[in-house]
Amino acid sequence: MKSAIKKFGLWGLYVVFVVLAIGLHEGEPRFLSDGAYPWGKPIVWMIWLLFLIYSLRINAQENFFTSLKRMYPILWSRQIGLDLYIGLLVPLFLIFLHEGSLLMVLLWLLPVFVFANLATLIYLALNYDGLVAYFV
Repeated sequence: MKSAIKKFGLWGLYVVFVVLAIGLHEGEPRFLSDGAYPWGKPIVWMIWLLFLIYSLRINAQENFFTSLKRMYPILWSRQIGLDLYIGLLVPLFLIFLHEGSLLMVLLWLLPVFVFANLATLIYLALNYDGLVAYFV
């Protein structure tokens, strides 16, 4: 039981996050786009789904924390990890610009830093029309 919690505990939190993010989302339609480039929203959802499936497959083969312990001594692994987390500031800044609320950034902060692109892809998919509208 303890090893199952260690192996899948974060995935339970991720399911809660996704259900809350989708369930509490207001504004544009969740899964279909009625804005510019409407085919983009299903593509973002497909990228999220494929990345989720890949992540679950990897998780079934190897524990994330065990891998992290092996990678940590390698300096380039640290640099890549730091680069990822610095890069996650960009979607958080976009969330701030789009929502206009520091509270929304704080609500997304933990999921983004724990689940990285699995969280940012959810935000992009849910808010696709609004984000694209800034650029067209």
